[in-house]
Amino acid sequence: MRNVAVFFSILLPGFGQIYNQQFLKGVVFVVLEHFDNMFGNVNKAIYLDFNGFHQQALEVVTYDTLLFYPGFYAYVVWDAWYYAKEGANKTISTIPFIISGFLGLLGAIFAVKLPFPFLTLGFLMLIPMIIGLFLFRKQ
Repeated sequence: MRNVAVFFSILLPGFGQIYNQQFLKGVVFVVLEHFDNMFGNVNKAIYLDFNGFHQQALEVVTYDTLLFYPGFYAYVVWDAWYYAKEGANKTISTIPFIISGFLGLLGAIFAVKLPFPFLTLGFLMLIPMIIGLFLFRKQ
């Protein structure tokens, strides 16, 4: 159950909450994610970066909204994981997701120095989340 909720939240923040039947929270997260993508040109930057136009991806993104995204994304994925099933330790289980948000923020700040800025940013965020899911799989 938890892995399905996390998978949905990784695909689109808010869908994990909808899967957990937290409809209002899920809709709010989906709306926030869409506004952040729209105003920050995040999807356009990802598209350009994945197609080899790294410098253009850096030029098209709006950093004011991009810096909000990693922390928001990590929180939404953790929230979907935590509320999918009872019994998780709220204090300890947040650590990999906090690290994920922090690394994502550092990746966004130093994106101009990275060879594949948005691909690297995605891996910086997903790897700690996956490690956390593995470490806390029995909770």
